[in-house]
Amino acid sequence: MASSANTTCLTPIAGEKHHLLDVYRPAEGRGPYPAVLYIHGGGFRILSKDSHWGMALAFARRGYVVFVVNYRLAPVHKYPAAVEDVATALQWVNDHAHEYGGDASRLVLAGESAGANLATSLAIALSYRRDEPFARRLFDANIAPRAVIAKCGMLQVSDPERFSRRRKIPRFIRDRILEVSQSYLPKGPVAEGHLDFADPVVVLERSIVPDKPLPPFFSSAGTKDPVLDDTRRLHAALLRLGVRSEARYYQGEIHAFQALHFLPNARAYWQEMHAFLEEVLAR
Repeated sequence: MASSANTTCLTPIAGEKHHLLDVYRPAEGRGPYPAVLYIHGGGFRILSKDSHWGMALAFARRGYVVFVVNYRLAPVHKYPAAVEDVATALQWVNDHAHEYGGDASRLVLAGESAGANLATSLAIALSYRRDEPFARRLFDANIAPRAVIAKCGMLQVSDPERFSRRRKIPRFIRDRILEVSQSYLPKGPVAEGHLDFADPVVVLERSIVPDKPLPPFFSSAGTKDPVLDDTRRLHAALLRLGVRSEARYYQGEIHAFQALHFLPNARAYWQEMHAFLEEVLAR
């Protein structure tokens, strides 16, 4: 079993729901335990830390202190608001994990769908020297996560039509993917490189050697997930960079099936993911 607590993350202003996080801890023992920053999905538009307590419990029951973070949502808050918020949350977790029995030297970044996009973007900000203020702060903080868990990520928001170009997908699904891009990204032309933290897989596909090592990645997707190709691209890009990457594809499963813990493939996913983490954290 695990217990949880609420704490203010980014701002002391009361009522700012998008700047709160929850902490889930093992019910027994004092730690220190490996720390997980978990970033929820929802197309950058919906859901919250409150919808993802099941993910946190799944980690906490295996001996992790889990920080499940909110962030500002589109369309009210356009890119890069979400990635700025999770960057600030990561700095807070790095500084305060020990207060909750967490060990920031054994930090894991995790998320699904939009959360996988944001977790991958954080890894890039930590490993590449960038000009964006939030990225520079992270880079200079010398935070070194031990792993990234990227589930069914949508990893290039700027080109939502790429899935339809490859194969026919139902109109409803196509419209939902378009909606993600239209809601999250600013309208009008943008400067070159401005959308890099909306398109983290594109950054990795440039095969530029990072200034600091990228952490190992464990990625996963179902074979019926319409954004499956992004997980394949992520895996290939990381391998070209010489980064340890393990990818798992689960036959017949839909987007975010990992949340459906009663499914045999979801249980297999959690077992394989935990085995990966146990190995990399033991090093």
